[in-house]
Order: sequence, then C-alpha cells, then structure tokens
Amino acid sequence: MQALILAGGEGTRLRPLTTTVPKPVLPLAGRPFLAFMISWLRRHGVDDIVLSCGFLGDAVRAVLGERHGGARLRYVREERPLGTAGPVRLALDRGALDERFVVCNGDILTDADLGALVARHEQVGAAATLALVAVEDMSGYGVVPTAPSGEVEAFLEKTEAPVSTNHVNGGIYVVERAVAEEIPSGRAVSFEREVFPALVGRGLFGRPAEGYWIDIGTPERYLEATYDLLAGVVESDLPPRDVSGSLVAESCITSGARIGPQSVVGAHCSVGAGATVARSVLHERVTVGEEAQLLEAVVAAGARLGKGARLERGAVVGAGAEISAGTVVGAGQRVEPAGAAEMPA
Repeated sequence: MQALILAGGEGTRLRPLTTTVPKPVLPLAGRPFLAFMISWLRRHGVDDIVLSCGFLGDAVRAVLGERHGGARLRYVREERPLGTAGPVRLALDRGALDERFVVCNGDILTDADLGALVARHEQVGAAATLALVAVEDMSGYGVVPTAPSGEVEAFLEKTEAPVSTNHVNGGIYVVERAVAEEIPSGRAVSFEREVFPALVGRGLFGRPAEGYWIDIGTPERYLEATYDLLAGVVESDLPPRDVSGSLVAESCITSGARIGPQSVVGAHCSVGAGATVARSVLHERVTVGEEAQLLEAVVAAGARLGKGARLERGAVVGAGAEISAGTVVGAGQRVEPAGAAEMPA
C-alpha cells in the first residue's frame, strides 16, 4: 500500500522551533516527528511513501533518507505552496501515485486503525474516505456531518455556524486515483475548500477513527503529544522511560539535577547541579546552568540557559539562543533563535 504525506508546511504556529528545523522532522520524544507517522503506516502495511516537501525540504530528506523504518521514501518538491490537494496532483503528474493511496497531513500523531478505514473504503466503493475525529473545540477544523451509511453530507471548513456533529476532518484519507486526476494542475488547491465539497454526493465517505489522534501544530499540543508518548497513551516503539516517566539520552550530563516528571533530554545535553527540568523538552546540545528551573517548556538545539534562569509554563526557546543568568522567560513567551532577534525582556 502507498501513502503520500503532506510535509510542505512551514509550521508557523510552532515557531521559533520551526524557524531552523522543518516541522516534519522536528524532534518529538527524541525522534524526528515523521518517524512516528512512518512507523504507524508501516504497521498497517504501507511500504511506499511519497513525501511532498516545500519549506526546508532538503533538510527533511537529509534526516529521513531514501528508506526509513523499512519503508521506501520518495520526495516531490513543491517549488511554491500548492495547498493540501495541489501536492497530490503534482505527485500524480510526476508519475508517483498508484491507483489507490493514503493521504496524511504531516503534523498528525496517531495510532488509529488505518486498516479499518481502508476496509470501509473498499466495502462502500468510495472515491475517497476520510478519517473522522471527535473533538470538543471544532473551530479550527473542518466539520464533517455524515449520513448513517457514512456518506458525507457536507464539508464545513472552519465554520462558525451551528453544526450537527463534533466529527471533524482528521487529515487522513483513502483516495482513488480518479480523484487525483480531477485536481487542477499547476496551482494551489485545497482538499477542504474545493475537492471534498465537490465530491459530496459523488462517493465521499467518512469513518470515525479508532485510536489516538492529535495534531502537533502548536507548542501546547507538541507538549501534550510528548506527554502522551511518554505515558504510553499512544502506541509507539519508544525505549523504556525512567522512574519519572522521562527519556534522557545516555550522552547527557545530569548529575545533581532533577529531571522529571515526563521530560525529554536530548543527546549531548548538560544540566547543571540543582537545576530542575519538569515536564519539559530539551533538544540536543542544550546547556542548562546550575539552579535553573524549567516547567513545561521547550528548548531547541544548542540553546544555553544561564545559572538560575527560569522558564515558565509554555515558554519556548529557539535554537542557539542564550538566556542570561537569572533571567525569567515568562509563561507562553517565545525566544527567537540565535541571531534572529533579541531575547524578550
């Protein structure tokens, strides 16, 4: 089976983390994010994966290579942004697509039953079948009401109007080649605003996804996904966590520091004596000074925190940034990568 991963977005809501690292390979629990999606696809029999890349696309290829997790990887480069459906047409024009394939948004962490989605697609003879996810806040998603048969009755992209369901577009689709052939070529095209509304009544079906699902498009959800991985809420092949539920790379120096609960400390980090790293994520080569405190914060590669510095809940520090001794980075504050901007007061 074949999948196409939409991995061309800039990840603007995750900045400053994605200023220097493309979102598809942003470290999550110590691994490139897409490694989790590739592993999930492999568990469901997908062995041929096409990645549609744009922003920092060469870096995605450099990290993942031509094979990853037992899957063959091929790359299609978007020279300009093509939306969510345009990359599918581009892959078709490049001769990369089979008669049937799975399309996945490149910012989803899931262990949903993809096999059940494919089986339902085949059973009803659908042109396209969407994985539907139940959410409490539907404002940021496409709402998808369906008939009892599963046939999609409407596709309401980020509407403020009253709706009859809390099932939203989960960003995972089983698609027939004929649908790709209808996508206009050479311009940006949206699945959500063009392709799916046009397919209503013409073989567009939805099926509730079974299992875990989250998109990691914001720092808050990035941390939530990290905690869920560490707690085993979502299926993965992560190594065992320590007694605090944390992952600490063997190459780290943490003597005298308090690490945990539910933290990730990447390769070659140094955490000083008396420092606390709680429910926080350090990418590789981060230096944390003595007596520093981190609570529910994210620190990108190569950043340095001085003695007694404090990162409060939701703080995000960009790659290579330096936080002076005793400095407090307030809740939700974002510090740009080194050279990008001055650190906020």
